[in-house]
Amino acid sequence: MTASAHCVEVLIAEADPWTSNLLQQLVLDVCGDARVLQVSDGQAALARCKRRLPDLVIADGELPGLDGLELLRQLRRHPRTPALPFVLISGRLDASSVRAARPLAPSAYLAKPFNAESLRQRLRTLLPAPAAAVAVRQPLLLSELRDYLDTVREEGQGAPLLSDVRNAVSQGLQAGEQDLGELEAVFGSDPQITALLIAAASTAAQHQGVPCHTLTQALQRLGVARTLNLVLGLALQRNAQLRDLRLAELAAHTWQQARRSAELARWLALELKLDAELCYTAGLLHNLGELSLLRSLQDWQEAGGELSNEQIDDAMLRRSASFGSALRIRWRLPFGLRELIAALYGLGSGVFSREALVLNLTGLLLALPNNELPASLVEARCVRMLRLDPALLERVPVALYQAS
Repeated sequence: MTASAHCVEVLIAEADPWTSNLLQQLVLDVCGDARVLQVSDGQAALARCKRRLPDLVIADGELPGLDGLELLRQLRRHPRTPALPFVLISGRLDASSVRAARPLAPSAYLAKPFNAESLRQRLRTLLPAPAAAVAVRQPLLLSELRDYLDTVREEGQGAPLLSDVRNAVSQGLQAGEQDLGELEAVFGSDPQITALLIAAASTAAQHQGVPCHTLTQALQRLGVARTLNLVLGLALQRNAQLRDLRLAELAAHTWQQARRSAELARWLALELKLDAELCYTAGLLHNLGELSLLRSLQDWQEAGGELSNEQIDDAMLRRSASFGSALRIRWRLPFGLRELIAALYGLGSGVFSREALVLNLTGLLLALPNNELPASLVEARCVRMLRLDPALLERVPVALYQAS
C-alpha cells in the first residue's frame, strides 16, 4: 500500500482542549497529512477504536470514565491490537503505576507535564514523514472573498506570529531552566500568546470557579513546562507567517498599536491606583481581531485568491471587530476580561468598573488627532465618571497616545 493510498489516523484522547490541540499540532508537524481524531474521554476513545483502528493513540492517563491505562489494557486484550502504538501521558509516576503499565508495552510513558519537544521527537519514530504533496494547498471552494471570510471567522486559528515574536518564542523554548518571570518578559508583549495562556489557564481552572485575567495569573496557574508546551504548539501552527508585504506591514502596525494601548492603559491604572496588569492585558488583547483577519487574508491569497488594496482596506474596516469577538468567545476568555476589551471601543449602559472606564479613556486617547491634547477629553463620559483630575490628563506621556 503506498503512502498516498493510506491516510495515517491518530486518535487523541485528552479532556483538556488546550492540551488536545497542542497534541494535534505536534502530530501535524511530524506528519502533515495525518487525520487527527480528538475525543475527551476513555469510553469514546475505546468506541472509536472498536469501529476503526487508528495508527496511533495518544491518551491522558487520567481520562474521565475509562482512564488511559485501562484504555490501553482493553486494547491490548484484543487480538488485532497487541502492537498498536500507544503513547500514555500520566501524572501517576509512583513505582506501582509504572509497573502496572510496563506489561502493556506502551510506546511511550510520559510524565505530566510532558515535554512537547521530546514528544515531537518521539512521534518522528512512530509516524511517517509528511508527504511532499502536503505543501500544495487545496483549491478554494469559495469564489468570493466575503464568503471565505464569513466561513473562516468562526474557525480561524488566530493571529500570525510576527518575526520578532517567533524569535522570542524560539529563544524561550531553546533556553534551559527558566522561571515564570523570564517567561513573562519573553511573552508578555505578544497579544496572541497572552490570550492563549489566559484562556488555557482559565479552562483548567473552571472547576475552581476562579478564571485568570492576566498573564501573571496564567503563568502561575500553568507553570513553566505547560506554558512552554502551549507556546510551542502555537509556534508549530502551519502557514503562520505573513508573506504579503502589505499584510505584514499592517500586522506590524497593529502589533505596535496593541503594545501602545497596553502601556497607556497600565499607566492610567497606576496613576489611579487600579489593577494595572488587568488593564494592560485588556489593552494588549483588544485588536486580536485585526491580526486574526490578516492571517485569514494571507491564507486566502496563498490558496489562489486575488487580494487588492481595496479589499484589504474594506476587510480591515468592516470585519476586524467580528473576527476579534469570535476569537475571544471561541477561546473562552473570561467574560470580565472581554467586557474590559469591549469598553475600549465604547461604553454602553449599565454599571462599569473603574478599570473599564480606564480602557474606554485609553481608546479615546489613542483616537485623538495629532493636533489635539488629552485635556480636550475633560468632558468625556469616562473622565467624568472617573472624577479625573484634569491635571492627570496633562501628564499623559505623548509617546503613549501618539504614534511615532
